[in-house]
This record gives sequence, C-alpha cells and structure tokens, in this order.
Amino acid sequence: MSIKSKEVDDDVPLLSSAKFHHQEWSKIVNDLNANYPSGLSDKQVNNRLQKNGYNEVNPKVIPKWLIFLRQFHNVIVYILVVAALLTLFMQHYTDSVVIALVVLINALIGYLQEVNASNALDKIKTMLSVEATVIRDGERFDVPARELVPGDLVYLEAGDNVPADLRIIDADNLRIQESSLTGEADSVLKNESILSEHVPLAERSNMAYASTAVTNGSATGIVVNTGVHSQIGQISQSVADVSDKKSPLTRELDSLGHGISWLIIVVAIVMFALGWFFKIYDISTLIMAIIAMIVGAMPEGLPAATSIILATGVQKLTKKNAIVKTLPAAETLGAIDIIASDKTGTLTKNEMTIQDIVVGDNHYTVTGTGYEPDGDIFLGNKLVDATQDKNLEMFLTMGHQANDTFLTEEAGIWTINGEPTDAAFLSAYYKAFGQKVPKLKELDRIPFDSDYRYMARLVENKHQQRFVAIKGAPDRLFTLARKDLNFDYEYWTKVSAKFAKSGKRVIAVGYVDVDSDTSEVLHETLAAEGVTFLGLAAIIDPPRPEVVDAISDMREAGIRVKMITGDSPDTAKAIAQQLGLADQIEAVTGSEVEAMTDDQLAKVVTNYDVFARTTPQDKLRIISAYQANGLVTAMTGDGVNDAPALKKADIGVAMGIKGTDVAKDSADMVLANDDFSTIKVAIEQGRRLYDNIRKTILYLLPTSFAEGLIVVFSILLRQPMPLTATQLLWINLVSALTLQLAFIFEPAEPGLMKRPPRKTTAKLMRRYDVFQMVYVSVIIAAVALVVFEHLDDITGFAVASTMAVNILIFGKIFYMFNIRTAAPALSKTFWTNPMAFVAIGTMIILQLLFTYVPFMQGVFSTAALSLSDWSFIILTGLIVLIVTELDKYRRMIVKR
Repeated sequence: MSIKSKEVDDDVPLLSSAKFHHQEWSKIVNDLNANYPSGLSDKQVNNRLQKNGYNEVNPKVIPKWLIFLRQFHNVIVYILVVAALLTLFMQHYTDSVVIALVVLINALIGYLQEVNASNALDKIKTMLSVEATVIRDGERFDVPARELVPGDLVYLEAGDNVPADLRIIDADNLRIQESSLTGEADSVLKNESILSEHVPLAERSNMAYASTAVTNGSATGIVVNTGVHSQIGQISQSVADVSDKKSPLTRELDSLGHGISWLIIVVAIVMFALGWFFKIYDISTLIMAIIAMIVGAMPEGLPAATSIILATGVQKLTKKNAIVKTLPAAETLGAIDIIASDKTGTLTKNEMTIQDIVVGDNHYTVTGTGYEPDGDIFLGNKLVDATQDKNLEMFLTMGHQANDTFLTEEAGIWTINGEPTDAAFLSAYYKAFGQKVPKLKELDRIPFDSDYRYMARLVENKHQQRFVAIKGAPDRLFTLARKDLNFDYEYWTKVSAKFAKSGKRVIAVGYVDVDSDTSEVLHETLAAEGVTFLGLAAIIDPPRPEVVDAISDMREAGIRVKMITGDSPDTAKAIAQQLGLADQIEAVTGSEVEAMTDDQLAKVVTNYDVFARTTPQDKLRIISAYQANGLVTAMTGDGVNDAPALKKADIGVAMGIKGTDVAKDSADMVLANDDFSTIKVAIEQGRRLYDNIRKTILYLLPTSFAEGLIVVFSILLRQPMPLTATQLLWINLVSALTLQLAFIFEPAEPGLMKRPPRKTTAKLMRRYDVFQMVYVSVIIAAVALVVFEHLDDITGFAVASTMAVNILIFGKIFYMFNIRTAAPALSKTFWTNPMAFVAIGTMIILQLLFTYVPFMQGVFSTAALSLSDWSFIILTGLIVLIVTELDKYRRMIVKR
C-alpha cells in the first residue's frame, strides 16, 4: 500500500484537537500530507520545522533579581522603608539601620523560599526522548527527536522512549508502559485498529504518547503531535498556566497586615496633625515621636516570627520524611479539608500482587503486598505448606515457568525487568518455596502475543520429562482446556467474572504433557492437543497497608480522601472499598466529568469518592471544583499526569521514591519514604504550627500596640514622650529574639486531630481576640504612663523612662503565660514548654544589662533601678496575668 503526499504541503495544519484514535490511519496520513511507506522528504521536514517549531518544551525562566524585588511588595515593608528613610534623613542612624535590617532579613527569607523551589517544566523537557528512528525518503535512520515533525514516520522497538504522539500504523506485539501518564500500573497492549470517539486516554490502544516507554514488541507510527501540542506538552502548558497560589495563612496574614498597617497610618496622620496644630512638640520632636509610634506599633517582627515558626516546623517534618519546599505549605497542611489522591504508586504500591488463587474447589488467599516475596498462603484460616499441596505446587510452578520477567533485590528494594503481571507470579512462587528456581531446563518458548493472548514455555525436568507451561487470558485458556471432558467451563467462567467484577486482573494457568523428543512449542500443537487447566490467579495493585489506618485517622479529623486515577472504575472502586474511603463508595468517570461544565462539576464534586479514567485536565478541573466550594485541597501523586493538579492544589504532595521528577518539582511537599500515612503526621504538625502562629500574633499585637498607645496618649495629654525611638526598637528587638521564639516550641493542644479543619472563612483574629488585644494594650500602656508621670518629677527622666520600658517588658512576660495555652496558666500545661522559661530568663538578663551597664545607659538613656522598683514592675506584670486569666476562666464557663 502506498499513500502519496499532495503536491503542496506547506499549509499542513497542527491537528492538535483531532481525535486520531477515531480515524483510520490512512486518513491521517492523507490529512498530514505524508508519504507512506517512504516517509517525508527533507524539504517537507524543513518546511514543517519552520511552521510548527521543534519537538520540545521550553519553559519560561523568571530572573532571580525579579524574584528578590517581589519580596518588597508588601504594605508593612513600604511603611518601614519610609520610616528608615526618614530616620536616616534626620540623622538617627541607629534607628535607620535597625529598621533596614528587619526589612532586608524578611526579604531574604522570602527570596530563598522561592529560588529553592525547582522548576517542574525543566524536568518535563528532559523527559522527551533524545533520539528517534524515522523513515524519510524511503530510508530508516536516527535523528534528534527535537527535529520530528507532524507526518513523520517513526519506528519503535522495545527499550525506546516514544519521542512524540503517534498514531500506530502497524504493531507487532507492542506493549507500552504509560503509568506516569495514565496511572495504569501494567503495560498496555497496542495495535492499529480504529476506536470509538469517546474512548478515554488510558484506553487508546492505537496511540503512543511522548515520554512513555516501549516494553515489548515493535511498531511503526505517524507523528500527529509534537512539542507543546503533544500530551506531555499540554501537561507542561497546564503546569505553566497554573498561577502560584497563596496559602490560607498567607492570605490571612496579608489581610491582617494590610488592616493593621492602614490603621497605624491613619492614627499617625491624625496624631501628627494634632501635635502640629496644637504645637505640642517642635516639628523635629513630633516627627520622631510619630516614627517611634509607627515603629513601636508596627508588627515588623510578625513576618520573621511566622517564618521562624514555619521553618522549625519544616525541619521537624523533614526528620519525619516529609520534605516541605516552601514555608507556608507546612501550615497549609493543617487546614486541609480534602486530599485528592492518585491511586497508582500513592494509595497503592504500583506493584502487581496475586491476592487470590483458585485451584479446583480450593480458594487460596495470599498475603503480602508488592513484589517483595514476604507473605503466606492460606486456605480459609489455615496456613498452607505448598510443598504438601501438589495441585497448588503445580499451579505456582507453571506460573513461574510461563514467564520471561526477572525479579531482583538490591539494597532491600525489589525491582523487575519485564511485565508486572509476570512479576506477581514470581513473587507468589518465592513466598511459597523461598527464593529458589525450579530445576527445569528451557527448550523453547512462545512469547506473549496479542493475537493469542498467552505465553508458553517448553521445559524439561531432571527426569527428562517434557511439558509446556502456559499462562494467559482466561477465555483463551478456557478454549484450549475444553478438550478435557473434566473441565467445568461454566464454573471457571463464573469464578473469573467474579474476580474481574471486583477490579482484579485474572490470569489462567495450565500445562501440556508432551513427548520426550518434542523440541519446540507451537500454537497449532496447543490448539490440537488442548491444555490441562490448573486454575486462576486474581492480581491487583494492592493498597499500601499503612494507608488504611491513615485514612481512618484522617476521617476522624474531618478530612475526606478522594481517589483520582486513570484506572478503570471497577478496579478503583475495589481499592477504595479496601481503603475505607467512605461508607458507601460513589464513583464517576473522566468522560462524565468532561461532559460537565465547571459550575455543574463544582455542585456535585463533593458527592463522589472515586474519579476513574481521568486525564490530567480532568484532575485539574476536579481540584478547581473542590476549591470553588471553599475547601482547602491537597493533591497527592507520583506521575507526570499529576503535575498540573499538584501545582493547582493548595498543597501538592509527591512521592519521593517512585515519583517522577516532574511530579516532585510540581509539588509543595515530597514524601521521602513514599508513605501516605506521613501526610497524617504532616497535617498534625501543620495544625500545631497554625496554633502557634496564631498565639504569636495574639501575643505580639497587644504588646506592640501598647508601645504605640504610649506615644498616642502622650501626644493627647501633651506630656513629655516617655520612650525614645531607640528604646522602642530595643523592646521589639529583644522580644523578637527571646519571648516570641518561645512559641516555636509550644506542643500541640490536646485533641488536635479530633477537631475539624478550620474554615477558609475563619479569621486569625476573632471578635473576642480584638477585644482582648484592646484591653491588654490599654492596661500595659496606661500603667507605664502613670508610673512615668509619677516618677518623672521625682527621680528624673532616665529612671522614669527605664521603669516604663521594664513595665512594658514584664507586661509581655506575664501576658505570655496567658496566651501559651487555652488551658489555665497555672495548670499542668505550665511546664510543657521548658524553652519558654529559657526565653524569659534570657529576656530578664538582657533587661538587667539594659538597665545597669553604663554603655547601655549611654545609648538608651536608662538608669539603675532599686529593688522596690523591680517589685513594683513585677506587680504590674501580675495585674496583666490576673485580668487575662479571669477573663479566660469566664469564657471557659460560658462554653460549658
């Protein structure tokens, strides 16, 4: 057959939207103006390269200088920069340097977070094949894969990576591993036959997609899509198009920061206007007073405090095999409502495992998961010794022999070279008999063939007896076994159908005794003589054992786990039931999802537990639908097909061992041990981090506002300013280095994983928190002002001002005991954080240096205090603790 190209081919379209699986390959050849079987000419190739571009994915790179500048795009930073410039202009260099350092440190923290996040698009680019075997001008030769164009004829054979999206023209026992793209654990048999229009991606048996791998056979295909138009290219485009999301905490902090900043600006403007109008201070003093108020009240330590808390949380998670790539992601874990998880390699091991064996009337169950030969065989509740059960021994031996796969162990990890289904038989044999090989000599074999759907192997035992071991599709072996009058066709058909309905792959095993002089095995011989049927094996990619308990714990914590997979609905539902995703499993297919609008999907998405036969675009839409319902959504996965959804999700979680580089680089967190249950540990840590950040904010704001209120009250009362800008900066600096850091080490509150996820509409500061912030600020500021006013005339400014500073500091110390825990301060929780006492001790030492060291007295205008002064300072701190604890006790009674 020869199909000639048209005379003019410069206008060959990129048929990226065409459903090539639904078209005859000859029509595609004609539409793409290709020559078959001779291939394109050099002129055609060059024209198409100019028109369509190279077969590659080129990610856009953001300059690092731009990433750094973006860190300054924040209202708090703008205000602090203005304050630093004003103090510099007024020659208050110490103030200016301290403010500038705070701004720079925060910017560096943010910058390092961003540049450490790898670029998933670079990894996608490396997945494209380096070389391809093409047929051009009647010759077959290798070319760089990037030079492929639509219409090229490509030859594939075992070991090749598919270089572009191909419509298969002819295939010889072609099998392709597509798990990274479709989620299908086993390799897929391919052929050239035409398919119906709405066949999902995972079932398009006449297509080969870029980045997948040929495991068996050979084929010729025509290139239909290259570069960004291929399936892998569209995934890369989806990853690029997904905008970087802000974590719930980041959004809350941004909102809080904007609100506080504008409030301080308005108050500063009003205070400046009043001071200038009433001529309370000269203009220079007034400006410094306003700057002092802004610097004192502005929570500039908040970004640093939250970053430090998150960073320590990230370190703890790393020790527990959860590698978090961005700090906000650590806290986002605690807000998760939905975990949308890929099945293959995430909830399951991506290792086919025999779970059931039926030999005659006996139904055996096999324990152990994955390829590791660690497990037992049971008949009912009785452990079976396969060496004493001749029928079972024969079944396992024939399954082992009808095999061309190798199962090896290296450094404790079992890997295969060949087909996953074959590896399942090897593992089952080793479980029964140990890691030994039957003493059988191979004489000939028939490889698995798509026309016959079985493989057979002629072997000879030590007694020179010869037989053929055969393994394959049940219907094929049933046909061969029907020559045996004792074969119960109806019984075995029902058994096979029962396993298949539960989502398991069913493989039949048999053998044929042959003469001792037989030297080859032929299809015709098997068909003529028939097969002695031994039994069936039911194989599945099993759930990871640790996942079942983890999902149960997550359901108790109010978190719902959903399965999104490219696998079949029956298999997915069977696994979901074993995992316990829900009491009643509801499933929907990718085709049904595709038929819905975004609004329709958002309305029904929460009703389903399993999404089967999904494409990467389906996964992306499903994640978006959950988010449209206001649900914080995590996505877990390991394949290239998961990358867009991993990036779109509020937090993407990839597998570290079996996950592809693309998945790992698209994710916010990588599980170094591939253990799904690690997510539960991470969620608990995330909830603890959020609690501690919230405690830090509730602690920081009232004490910061107290500093600002002192300045405001002084202006309103036309009193001398009790605190200098350097004293306020000292208070903020030492507090940030000591007391605020104590919240890093606060343990989790009791019952943390029994409460539901916090709502996305929840605020960091509730109405009551604002009320407490106000009265605590007023108490601390008022006491400090009254003491300063009383002592200023008696002892002078230095002593009075030093008293005011220490009243603020000890107000902070005692208030920390109230904020640390929801329980009463004087309870068993008092001693749960030893680092709090280290922080307090350090703070007190710094205050003694601040008060008594001559150098510090000169810099900060302080003076020594008497023992009675310290007693009064401690008493004022106690007032703050007593008032806040009485209020806490009142709220506890109201809740009851």
